[in-house]
Amino acid sequence: MILDKIDKLLQEVAEMSAKNSEEIEQLRLKYLSKKGEINAVMADFRNIAADQKKTVGIKINELKQAALNKLSELREQVATADSDTENIDLTRTPYPIPLGTRHPLTLVKNQIIDIFQRMGFVLYQGPEIDDDKHVFTMLNFAADHPARDMQDTFFISQDANDVTKNVILRSHTSGDEAHYMETHKPPIRMLCPGRVYRNEAISARAHCFFHQVEGLYVDKGVSFSDLKQVLLTFAREMFGPDTKIRLRPSYFPFTEPSAEMDISCNICGGKGCGFCKNTGWVEILGCGMVDPHDLEACGIDSSVYTGYAFGMGVERITNLKYRVNDLRLFSENDIRFLEEFKSAY
Repeated sequence: MILDKIDKLLQEVAEMSAKNSEEIEQLRLKYLSKKGEINAVMADFRNIAADQKKTVGIKINELKQAALNKLSELREQVATADSDTENIDLTRTPYPIPLGTRHPLTLVKNQIIDIFQRMGFVLYQGPEIDDDKHVFTMLNFAADHPARDMQDTFFISQDANDVTKNVILRSHTSGDEAHYMETHKPPIRMLCPGRVYRNEAISARAHCFFHQVEGLYVDKGVSFSDLKQVLLTFAREMFGPDTKIRLRPSYFPFTEPSAEMDISCNICGGKGCGFCKNTGWVEILGCGMVDPHDLEACGIDSSVYTGYAFGMGVERITNLKYRVNDLRLFSENDIRFLEEFKSAY
């Protein structure tokens, strides 16, 4: 009788088992294919008396659904076994995760910051997109001053009638000092690190963006000798206790007098080599006494207060410290280069 056959197939379906996906496929073909057992039962359904069709139809649907559910269950069991989740040892030490390191520029920038913070300087972060007023005009760069050509920057927007309203990518972090002096009263002792942009051809010695750290100290009675002592302390902390410095007269619109600072070459010890061009000295920063114009432009009385400022390129310091001969390596994200600084971290 057909009902007995269906009950027998239900029992077989309930007892189905499989070790892999191939065995599951064989079971599917046996019971659910066109020539399978369930289709054979459905073929016999035509010969059932009319008064039994409802009962038999319900049992056939039950059989088909039971077979589908059982095959789905077997697939899940095989997938779970293949993933070996039951064999995971949760107490086992995990596989080692390779650790990266800080970028060499970040390492050096943080060291610079640490040295000056120990001398009482506070950090200030200015905007990378700024106006001409703070980047140039307030720092004694007149609209037609030739010194502007030294810092050819990138313009976001320009005002033909008023250059102070030009929006630019800052070409130096000195503009951060103008922002700070506008909103803070002396005494001021601040440090402003940041990225700057200049329209320069990219080469081993120059790039269209780089990083600077500038410092400013404004108070009563600040002198050039104070500046020299702070910079000597910095040089010896950064490059070693035997480092010597020298200050050469220079020109910056926002300082007067101005100077370039050299350190004794840390490669040859000042004896002369190819790196220092056999001079024994390497330039690392510019500095000087804050021009009274800048103080007055920021609302500080220049007859009462004086100050000094200095600025250095982080890439230049990093080149000296780690002897990197190509500036482009700092921005190319070459893992082989960056992994060399794991020990420095």
